[in-house]
Amino acid sequence: MNEKLTALKPALVWKHFARIADIPRPSYHEEQIRRYVLDTARSLGLECREDEAHNVYVRKPATPGMENREGVILQAHLDMVPQKNNDKVFDFLKDPIEAYIDGEWVTANGTTLGADNGIGAAAILAVLEDDTLVHGPLEALFTATEETGMDGAFGLKKGLLKGDILLNLDSETEGELYVGCAGGLDANITFRYKAEAVPARNFRALQLTVKGLKGGHSGIQIGCQRANANKLLFRFIYAQRRGCDVLLASVDGGGLRNAIPREATAVVLVRAKDAETFAKELKAYEKMVRAEFAGIEDAVSIRCTETAMPAQMIEREVADRLIKAVVACPNGVQKMSMAMPGLVQTSTNLARVVSDGKTVKLQCLLRSSVNTEKVELGDAISAVFELAGAKVELSGSYDGWNPNMASPILRAMTESYEALYGRKPAVTAIHAGLECGIIGSKYPKLDMISFGPTICYPHSPDEKVEIASVGKFYDFLVHTLRNVPVRK
Repeated sequence: MNEKLTALKPALVWKHFARIADIPRPSYHEEQIRRYVLDTARSLGLECREDEAHNVYVRKPATPGMENREGVILQAHLDMVPQKNNDKVFDFLKDPIEAYIDGEWVTANGTTLGADNGIGAAAILAVLEDDTLVHGPLEALFTATEETGMDGAFGLKKGLLKGDILLNLDSETEGELYVGCAGGLDANITFRYKAEAVPARNFRALQLTVKGLKGGHSGIQIGCQRANANKLLFRFIYAQRRGCDVLLASVDGGGLRNAIPREATAVVLVRAKDAETFAKELKAYEKMVRAEFAGIEDAVSIRCTETAMPAQMIEREVADRLIKAVVACPNGVQKMSMAMPGLVQTSTNLARVVSDGKTVKLQCLLRSSVNTEKVELGDAISAVFELAGAKVELSGSYDGWNPNMASPILRAMTESYEALYGRKPAVTAIHAGLECGIIGSKYPKLDMISFGPTICYPHSPDEKVEIASVGKFYDFLVHTLRNVPVRK
């Protein structure tokens, strides 16, 4: 366990987060973290169980005199996004996160930190452990596999939860209360091809690499107008095909469906006589991209290096259609909200493009707080890739969470925050997909709020959590539990 983290305050929260950071827990590999939560609950003498969807449920009785308060469900997810820098040697299935204190922040060495949503889970465990707290009936819901499809929330059975209020601890700006979120839709795209032999002569193999981008969460950071490595890569390839032969041998761009791609590579073949011009054009292209994204992506690097000639390449006709479709594919912010200025209403992220010798597979994650716009965007992306001869599957659709500005817990939490910190919290919605929308569809009477500490750059190796904000977040949670309304 990281002793420097355990010296931070509040002690119980950081103790549990330090332990969580030691436990490998990428999506679909959450066995150890579930065991840790269950073992902790059992050591405290609390009722606990794991359901068929691998969610973990814990119940803690009310403190004496608080039995008449509305029941509160504290909710966080157990998995984390496994992202690392290319030069970082790290196995997310075995290695503990190398968390460390960097001034006023906690971050990790070359990987995601897992504060999303490890801090939320740690806060819940701290509440369960601390018998000095005053609260009504409590339930804790630790959901599974949120980051790759919200499987735990989708698999949650009706009738399990008994509480009246759900506090989701998966937001990432301290001092803000979230009362709504976007819905989502996955677009999975497949090009099939027969690999062709590469030309026998007169061609050179070059590896194109786009890196140095900021990336980030495709819901939270999509409004920052950051560059998409996949789009940058294919934009250059498409432009060069006007003046010379560019054959595509392989591609590997982006990572997880909900992360803005930071890096992308492709092996291309160009005629030997064009290689020098190709390299000069790439240098000019990098300069142009830096100008376009000045102040946003100042560290972008777009380079080519000579590499060994591959034995095969993507079928020319398929590669031609693929390149055109990726260039045409919608990406980024599509529409801003008129009802809540500054909030992205509809977006899409071309998260992944990867070839395997037989197929090229692509993933887009679409988000919108307006369900009809989400459907329209899915149709637009389908049309682009179907025209290019690909198979498109739209799946994993979930609705957003509509704000209830008359919410009793919103009123109570606003009063609690003002009593603690002398100002009212901001009340807003988030473009990311929170589990509240799915849970609320199964438990429509729940009064829901999402909040959390300040976490920057989630889903990227730059992820960090502000130490002071964790203390404010936890104190606010404790104060909220003490002041939950009486059940009517």
